[in-house]
Amino acid sequence: MNIVPVRTNIFREGGSLEEFITQHVKELPNGSILVVSSKIVALAEGRVAPAKDRDRLIKKESTRAVKTQQTWLTEKDGVLMPSAGIDESNGDGKLALLPKDSFQSARNIHSKVLKNFRIKKVGVIIADSRIYPLRAGVTGVALGYAGFKGLRDYRGKKDLFGRTLRMTQTNLADSLATAATLVMGEGKERQPLAVITGAPVEFSNHTSRRELIMDEKGDMFEPLLRHFKKPALRSGRKKK
Repeated sequence: MNIVPVRTNIFREGGSLEEFITQHVKELPNGSILVVSSKIVALAEGRVAPAKDRDRLIKKESTRAVKTQQTWLTEKDGVLMPSAGIDESNGDGKLALLPKDSFQSARNIHSKVLKNFRIKKVGVIIADSRIYPLRAGVTGVALGYAGFKGLRDYRGKKDLFGRTLRMTQTNLADSLATAATLVMGEGKERQPLAVITGAPVEFSNHTSRRELIMDEKGDMFEPLLRHFKKPALRSGRKKK
């Protein structure tokens, strides 16, 4: 597998993401995966806000939120993350929110990339960074993706010594997002795009946004999440 980050101009709020990609990605081989930073997707969608609205927006954008010593611990789109993903870095004085619907954004980019590059198989990942409990530093997360299956299931298959695997699954989407985030950078690298070739994925035009979501009742971290479920800690966001 090979990952090539793409150095670009600075993407501005309200710019055309389609034009930006075709301008900077000179080659996108059939069977490759295009990784797009969630920041430029959000800027293209106008998902920015004044810095003074930070706490209000964190609560509004979260399914649930609880204040910690450093920031807000939140859940958004089935992912635990700080501050609902709202970020001031590389925002030129404004807050950048996450894309409104990262899976739909990935599907939109996917259809345009297939057409513009005249290829039959391609994957798209909307990537952001995230943290893990008790681990320093950020890794990547696929907020949304399209064009390939994000989960490889080993359950029911045999291991090296013939033992039937009962739980093992590989999160392909987040693994690829992490690998891409490593070379794209987090600072002033100006590399919001990356092209992955040779990824061990199964390409598909049908992607389920639920395939990576764990039911809390079956999650091994449920004891740690239990207090996070109390109504007093919820953001107050109304269910639709």
